[in-house]
Amino acid sequence: MTARDSSRTTAPGRRVVGAEVTTGPVDVDALAATVADAAAGAVVTFAGVVRDHDHGRAVTGIEYVAHPDAGAVLARVAADVAARTPVDAVAVVHRVGALAVGEAALGVAVSAAHRQEAFAAAALLVDEVKEHLPVWKRQVFADGTHEWVNCA
Repeated sequence: MTARDSSRTTAPGRRVVGAEVTTGPVDVDALAATVADAAAGAVVTFAGVVRDHDHGRAVTGIEYVAHPDAGAVLARVAADVAARTPVDAVAVVHRVGALAVGEAALGVAVSAAHRQEAFAAAALLVDEVKEHLPVWKRQVFADGTHEWVNCA
């Protein structure tokens, strides 16, 4: 196997091209387009989608509620990940409000010179959003009950 040439003609851009909390649909393809960069050989995306179950119970939908500072927190998280990783660009969107099964709640896109860098940065960004973003989730179950998740 030939060693990969990891030299670049420019330093990683480490740009945040989007960090938004929204009530609208999350379009991961649009996020991918925003992180495109001529120096990037990889664009990795992630969609966190509402599933129809949790802990053995049928879920019919969820509702996300965000703290008023959630947008600023999301921007800081994205900037931190961009600064800590050799990416060209990152974009992240988290949806709030009522979501149905199959809808995306979280969208992430990362561009980097190589796939390993892009995958690692995308995974880190998702983990950091999950850890730091002040949003709370109300799951609605098929039996009509609900529960709040991530409430401290």
